[in-house]
Amino acid sequence: MDDDLRERVREAAEQAALYNALKHGSDAQVGAIMGPLMGENPEFREHGDEIPGAISPVIADVNAMDEDEKRERLGELAPELVEELEAEDESEDQLLPDLPNVEAYDEVRMRCAPNPNGPWHLGNARMPAVIGTYKEMYDGWMLVRFDDTDPETKRPDLDAYDQILDDLHYLGFEADEVVKASDRVETYYEHACRLIGMGGAYTCSCPAGEFSDMKNSGQACPHRDKDPDVVAEEFAAMVDGEYESGEMVLRVKTDIEHKNPALRDWVAFRMIDTPHPREEAAEHRCWPMLDFQSGVDDHLTGITHIIRGIDLQDSAKRQRFLYDYFGWEYPEVVHWGHVQLDEYDVKMSTSTIKEKIASGELDGWDDPRAPTVSSVKRRGIRGEAIVDALASLGTSTSDVDLAMSTVYANNRELVDDEAPRQFLVRDGFDARTSDAEESYSAIEVTIEDAPAVATPQVHPDHEERGEREIPVGDSVLVERADLPDVGERVWLKGLGPVRYDGETFAFLDASIDIVREEGVDVIHWVSADDHEPVRLRTLDGDVHGYAEPGFESVDPDTIVQFVRVGFARCDRHDGEESVAYFSHP
Repeated sequence: MDDDLRERVREAAEQAALYNALKHGSDAQVGAIMGPLMGENPEFREHGDEIPGAISPVIADVNAMDEDEKRERLGELAPELVEELEAEDESEDQLLPDLPNVEAYDEVRMRCAPNPNGPWHLGNARMPAVIGTYKEMYDGWMLVRFDDTDPETKRPDLDAYDQILDDLHYLGFEADEVVKASDRVETYYEHACRLIGMGGAYTCSCPAGEFSDMKNSGQACPHRDKDPDVVAEEFAAMVDGEYESGEMVLRVKTDIEHKNPALRDWVAFRMIDTPHPREEAAEHRCWPMLDFQSGVDDHLTGITHIIRGIDLQDSAKRQRFLYDYFGWEYPEVVHWGHVQLDEYDVKMSTSTIKEKIASGELDGWDDPRAPTVSSVKRRGIRGEAIVDALASLGTSTSDVDLAMSTVYANNRELVDDEAPRQFLVRDGFDARTSDAEESYSAIEVTIEDAPAVATPQVHPDHEERGEREIPVGDSVLVERADLPDVGERVWLKGLGPVRYDGETFAFLDASIDIVREEGVDVIHWVSADDHEPVRLRTLDGDVHGYAEPGFESVDPDTIVQFVRVGFARCDRHDGEESVAYFSHP
């Protein structure tokens, strides 16, 4: 191999080694480099025996660089390969698939359309989590539109409007615009009048059952061919409240013989006697159905992409009839399957949660046993942990399961580094809030010859944060399940080893090696004489226990880790006891 060829081999090898090392996050190897090197440079093949020796020093030099140096050097040699790596990194980090046809729009505009009949449960949170993530991906625009045009069957909760916006903020997103559909009823009336003038809608007074029979048989309603002027007059009477609930509806003319009966002449407006709870909307009695209201609003607010459940496929098909009448272009649509949730006993349903709160089975939307956004927030779970778990489910049309273990793993990464450690000895469930057996009970054990004060670290990974000082006293409390057999040893964490004689812990002069080499268990404890009563609120009910002194000074909203128990959020200090909400193991 002449000098010129050798130099070309070394240059190609350096580039290949840099790319390989950065792509795989590890040292480049001669064997891994040889394949691509020979494949891309056929002229090297006849010198195959000499090439490993020529490129080994180059690869060693590459492996001696740190990542920033490798990336900088590859940028000098082949900037296009750095761009390729960055694109791959971005693709791997992307939680969601690309939205369809985004290149056709100057701006990706989406809407989150909650029904404010109650705060969000965790299933509701999927919509803002995904739309908010897409907004960030595309530097897009997000509307929050409260779909509150059903004052009867999905009656709005006046507190829910602000609660939902608070939940959105907790998840890490802010709306670019917020509207209430109940403020826009006149706009829907205007579009209904336009549709009537086109001959695209008619008033119908058929009893619901009678119309259903006609629709299912493909038979036209006798009111279908009314003169548009008559329809306009009757619709004006609807708007003026001259009909009783159920007496008159406005229907959109579609295809009465459509293969899907659900799309045949669907209802656009109906009469509702129940006043809207919002004072500003209470005068209306003629209300749009969601397919009409949402269809009009999506166009008027410039929505480019709609994300909705697979069960709403017919909504898109109904609205397309409306869009065809008005000459509008329908947005891109992504349909997804249902999300199911493990771990909770309470059904993920707004009406069910409301019933249990009303009956006293739950003490509010933020009860730890409720599968709601406000509940996990109060438990100390970060919104980011929820969003990442929900976004990672993607937008498949198949039903998906949200494992709370995924949420907990996400949250653990977010809070572990900052959470100070504390000891908590549990001492039984509160029977008023749980059917669980009392599997925890504290037992007091005398301790002899122990140091007066234990000094465990504030955080095991951060020596610079110092130590806690825990008084020991004449006896300690431990959980009964941790009590060793007579004659056996345990290590009281932060204090040292003791042997149990059936009544007393005798302190031993032994090193930590007995834990590592002899398998002696390490347990948590508190002083029987100096501790802080704590009520720990959990999914299984309230657990009573005793924390080490100092917990009463922990600021509310601080996340702590109760050693060997799990993470918890300090909620408040109520006189004789503190209250914490259990986050997760």
